[in-house]
Order: sequence, then structure tokens, then C-alpha cells
Amino acid sequence: MSGRRILAMAFKEMLQVWRDPRSLAIALLMPLMQMVLLGYGVSLDIRRVPLCVFDQENSQLSRTVVQQFTASGWFRISEVLDRERGIREAMNRAACIGALVIPADFSRRLATTGVGPLQIVFDATDTNTTNIAMGYAQGVVALAGAALDANWTAAHGILPSSVGRIDLEPRVWFNETLDSRNFIIPGVVAVILALIGAQLTSLTVSREWERGTMEQLISTPVTPLEVMIGKLVPYFLIGAVDGAFCLLAAVFWFGVPLRGSLGTLVVTTALFTAVVLAFGYLISVKVKSQLGASQVALVVTMLPTTLLSGYTFPIDQMPAPIRALTLLVYPRYYVTILRSVFLKGSGLVQLAAPVSGLVLYAAVVLWLAARAFRKRLD
Repeated sequence: MSGRRILAMAFKEMLQVWRDPRSLAIALLMPLMQMVLLGYGVSLDIRRVPLCVFDQENSQLSRTVVQQFTASGWFRISEVLDRERGIREAMNRAACIGALVIPADFSRRLATTGVGPLQIVFDATDTNTTNIAMGYAQGVVALAGAALDANWTAAHGILPSSVGRIDLEPRVWFNETLDSRNFIIPGVVAVILALIGAQLTSLTVSREWERGTMEQLISTPVTPLEVMIGKLVPYFLIGAVDGAFCLLAAVFWFGVPLRGSLGTLVVTTALFTAVVLAFGYLISVKVKSQLGASQVALVVTMLPTTLLSGYTFPIDQMPAPIRALTLLVYPRYYVTILRSVFLKGSGLVQLAAPVSGLVLYAAVVLWLAARAFRKRLD
């Protein structure tokens, strides 16, 4: 293997990328676009849920309850209704996804029986939002009830009983603010690197066929291994730049805490980039059309990365056969590494399992890619 021939092949490939507007757009513009769209567009947090209010009592106490909902920051009052039929009408025109109903005898029943009934009606067409909003509403009602109880006992000079009382003191580690952005953004980095790397390298060999330069490539005194390394080196450098941009944006733009070692992040990112590039190169060798290779790369990288890597859906909640299938999805290892390094501060020792999975994947894919290219026209 000759370093001089590899550098010549790498220089040739870099010139082709520079003269190809499509490749330049994928390499330079797509990381920025995806970081903005996925970083801001994908979120599991729900804030300021639009809530309609049908207050039949309209007393000081009922208004206090409504203020508890708005003060929480989870809800905003989008409309005040004056009749019960207005609830369905407001939901049908998407004015709100929930309606708080306060009965006319709310204060009287609270004073006489100690229980004040409230009703919240939700539009459950979006079950995820409904489940989260219901949890928020239960939290607001619990806080309001505790405040009313404390005010009543203080007004009557009664000390609260401590017999049989259990207090739960939750502690949240690694993502103390429970911000879903800290969970989502590391996965976005994996999605961007997987998609861009595979898209770029899927065009390397297929471009030679479409431009009619395959005969010249075959006639050169370059071995198949040197062809692969020479063609992947420029894209590895591009991947390094894109990876650095994405990681810096995650820390300084989106504010994701980086608690782990930068060296661990660099090593694992380089390993993941090598796997992605070898995978795209393998597709390019097998599919001789640039359009076909690009479509295959999109399907085999985008769908598994977004659905089966743990980026959006937790793997441990999937059925057993699907969980076994995710072992073949190489981005799942990198997503696990990124989240552990960013949020937990894990090192290579703690990440032995996912790093070993990436190393094994890299060895297999690079071996297949090296064997796939043959200097023949058939």
C-alpha cells in the first residue's frame, strides 16, 4: 500500500467534491439546516398548554384555582367560556386542547364536605400531549389543595398532624432540569453525522460509473484498498468538521452540558464517522447510479437512526424482537455514548459495551467495503 497513491486518490476525490455543488450543499449546508430544524423542532417538553375555562361559580376561590393553573407555566388561558356547549366548539376549532370546568357550588361543597370537585376535559386526539397535560393538571391541583389545606389550618389555629405522614423527596440526576433538549440534541448529532456521511460517500464510486471515468480508475496502478482509503479520507475530514460543528452547537448554542471527557467524545466520534463512511462506500460500490445510491443510503440510514437508535423512542420499551434488531443499528451505540458523555460524564471504561459494539461494526463494515470493490467493468 502506497501513501503517495492514497494521497493522489484523496486529492482527486476532494476536487470532485469541490466541483460538485450537490456534494458541497450536503457537506456544508445540511448540518446547519438539520441542527436548526431538529434541534428546535423536536421536543418532548410541553409548555403553555392552551386551556379554556368554564367557571360557573366565578368566586374568589374559583379564580384563585384558575390563577394556580396559569402561574404554573404549564397552562395558558386561551378562552373563557360562558356555556358548556362552548367546550366542544372551542376544541373543534382548536382554540384549546383542554377545558377546566368549575361547578357553581364549588366553594360550598369544599366548605361543607372538604372536597371541591373540578373537571378537566381534554382533546385526546394527541395522546402524548394529553397524557403529559393530565400529569401537569394533577400536579397543579395537588399544589392548590395543599395551599388551601395550609391556609385553613392556619386560620383555625390547628397544627397539621405528623402521624402517619409520608413525604417523598425526589432527586433527579444527570438532567436536573428535566429538559428534553438535553436528551434530544445528542441524538440529533448522531442523526446528522449518519445521514450526511452516508449520503456523501454513497456517491463516490457510482459517480465514476455515471461520468465514464471508471475505466481510467481501473487502469491506474492503485489497489482496491488504496481506492477505498483515498476516497474516504476527504469525507472523513469533512465529517470531522461537521462533527465538530454539531458538537460545538450542542454545547454553546443549545446549552447541553458536557460533563465527560472531550477525548472520549473525539475518539468515539471518529470511530462512528469511519463506520458511516464505510457503510456509504459499500452502498456506492453495489449501486452504480448516483440517484439509486443516494436513495438507498437515505433509507438504510435515516429510518433506522430515527426509529431504532433510541434517538426518539426508548429501546427498553420496545418488544423483544425489535430490541434484538436494534443491535444491528450502529447509530444506537453512538447515541448511547453521546448521552452518557454529555450528561453522565462517562469515560471509555464505563462505555465499554457501546464502544465495543462500534469497534466490531467498524471492523465488519470496513472489511466488507474493502472486499466489495473490484477493478473490473462487469
